[in-house]
Amino acid sequence: MNIREVHTKADLRSFYRIQEEIYRGNKNIRFSESDITRLLVEGPTAFHRHATVIPALIEENGKVAGRFAFIHDRNLQDYLQVSFFEAQPGLGEIAGIITDSARSLFPDCKKLVVGLNGHLNYGAGILISHFDVPPVFGLPYNPEYYQDYFSGSVQRTMVSFRFPLKPFVDYQQKMAKIQDFKGITVRKLNKKKLKEETEIYTYLNNACFPGHPFWADRHVEEDYELFRPFRFLIKEENLLFAEKNGKPIGFFLWYPDFNQLINHKQHLGWKEVLRYQFANPIDTFRFTEIAVLPEYQISYAVQAMILYAIPLIEKTGVTTGEGGFIFEENISSMVMTSRFLERVTGLKMTPYRRYATFEYTL
Repeated sequence: MNIREVHTKADLRSFYRIQEEIYRGNKNIRFSESDITRLLVEGPTAFHRHATVIPALIEENGKVAGRFAFIHDRNLQDYLQVSFFEAQPGLGEIAGIITDSARSLFPDCKKLVVGLNGHLNYGAGILISHFDVPPVFGLPYNPEYYQDYFSGSVQRTMVSFRFPLKPFVDYQQKMAKIQDFKGITVRKLNKKKLKEETEIYTYLNNACFPGHPFWADRHVEEDYELFRPFRFLIKEENLLFAEKNGKPIGFFLWYPDFNQLINHKQHLGWKEVLRYQFANPIDTFRFTEIAVLPEYQISYAVQAMILYAIPLIEKTGVTTGEGGFIFEENISSMVMTSRFLERVTGLKMTPYRRYATFEYTL
């Protein structure tokens, strides 16, 4: 077995084709994340200004048997990432071969992490549970045996929580009559000013997440490149901002499970946009990100955004939400999320899907 860098158009076709071969006949896979893969593998993007991306093929007996991309983001200096990993079963000591290649190509990097796709905003995690159901949009899916390839590593686990919407509707109706948010207001995204609104989103991300596992500060151009292709699917209600005296202090990003618009062979396109607009079949939404500036974390900002969002979410017709991913080592976030969900739903909350990243010392 050997690793070969992608240099030609034929290599690039093999890079994408191997994924389709691995999932042939799998009814649960969704290829909705392929646009992000192409964005980072092919570039150029604002992310490439401070990151090196080297797509590679894994060959076994002269045939392509897998693929990944080495990504070294100089804003996450110590880590070399193994991103967009896909591989056929039975490849043996694949982790050792990747690690040897990493040491040769990036001798100054201290750690190797498998399952981080450039940045947390692009996606992260190797799925380690619930292989028998399709993924929610924006969350990863892969065969069960992937985790076995990296069994000798340091594993960092992430989880999602799944919950019914109806108790939140009841909660919102109860609280809306009595709650005073102490001057905090909530507004929707203004899509007519998408670039300016993205600047606010980027500012809040960078201010809210320092110290978070694998966090690296973003540039507005990177987030704008990420948002812009989805502008026909994303509605203004899907990104909410909390403000105090006109100052942005927090945000809440949620969206319907767009994976329910496609089957295992399709990609999101105009047909799916029209289906979403005129015959929406989606019954689940993803509670993606909610964050507040550190100095306002004991304020009513989170509650204000959630209560504002619930009627907007309810009118879409969804009945279920899935939140995450949350790193299990982030104890405060795990406790806050489970307690809030249990208080609203009256149900004992345990993590639903599980994901992991896998780390090696170089």
